[in-house]
Amino acid sequence: MLKPFLMTAAAALLVGSAARATDIGTVIDVPCPFGDCKAGISLSYLGEYDIATGFMENGAEVGGLSGIDFDPSTGHYISISDDRSEKAPARFYDLDIDVSAAGLKGVTVLDHVTLKDKNGQPFAIRTVDSESIRIGKDGIYWSSEGDGKALLPPFVRVANRDGSFVRELPLPSGFAPTADKSTGIRDNLAFENLTFLSGGDLLVGMESALYQDGPMTTLTNGALARLIRYEAATGEQKAQYVYPVSPIPQAAAKPGGWSDFGMSEILALDDRHALSIERGYAQDVGNSVVINMFDLDGATDVSNIPSLAKTDQRIVPVRKTQVMDLRALGLAPDNIEGVTFGKAKDGTDVLIFVADNNFNPTQKTQFFAFKVIRRPQ
Repeated sequence: MLKPFLMTAAAALLVGSAARATDIGTVIDVPCPFGDCKAGISLSYLGEYDIATGFMENGAEVGGLSGIDFDPSTGHYISISDDRSEKAPARFYDLDIDVSAAGLKGVTVLDHVTLKDKNGQPFAIRTVDSESIRIGKDGIYWSSEGDGKALLPPFVRVANRDGSFVRELPLPSGFAPTADKSTGIRDNLAFENLTFLSGGDLLVGMESALYQDGPMTTLTNGALARLIRYEAATGEQKAQYVYPVSPIPQAAAKPGGWSDFGMSEILALDDRHALSIERGYAQDVGNSVVINMFDLDGATDVSNIPSLAKTDQRIVPVRKTQVMDLRALGLAPDNIEGVTFGKAKDGTDVLIFVADNNFNPTQKTQFFAFKVIRRPQ
């Protein structure tokens, strides 16, 4: 959902001077991020498709799409809603995305699956805030941000295809919310991100900083968000890393207006590189959506550091570099919160983004598609 480590991200966008990403086929090329040409990534824009707020599927309003993943067994996509069981029980959707090398033609909502709690029942109203979803070897992994105000802890759980509960990964110390806000998650800024590294480990990312790790983002300072690395099969925590969220890139139009910025999703490229989405909103200005690549290699394991703000230990965060800025490319992104690699029916490798419309009639459930020309393997 929307709501200081000083680090400059280097950008390398090789886009023709006369072309914009709104032209189908425009190429965005980052040949040597971090000076490592093996980590190069190259994408070609395939188009946008929108679903208006209020669209219904089998009695459930389609919206709040905060995570998406490709299912190679069906050729479809699953996308989780962050509806807190208020419009319909917590759920994920089955989507058919009509995309090929010729462009993005449409998105069909085929069905939805209700997520179940540990007792096998649909989640009660405001007992869950589902945000990210990934298909693992032993089930569907999904995250909840919890509720900082109600002192509900965040979690990562594994579900069967029918949404039934399988197991929950252990929550590391320091993440549970506290009444005095001395430690733990901030409300709406918790487990927003999930991805599987190529070696099988699960990476879970915070949207912003824990209370004990420093302040949220401002117009002049970033925030320190933790990444948890789990051995997926056992749920054992292997490490934690620091991801430096950038400062808010744009101010609200009027003094005192709302503006924010946070990390809304991550997507592994190999066992050390991943993409991240940093997105935010400035009141009466619009959304900012920046896609970065980050590198875990050499990052400090901070799992035994209770507070990043109160430690004398030298900490090396993950390195990151900007891949693309959707607004700078000529697009008009909404609240982008999900991303996945997929395979089109014609065999084209694609990168799909989805926006959470917040069930707001002034917003939309928005999809962007890019052809993957080159990526780290």
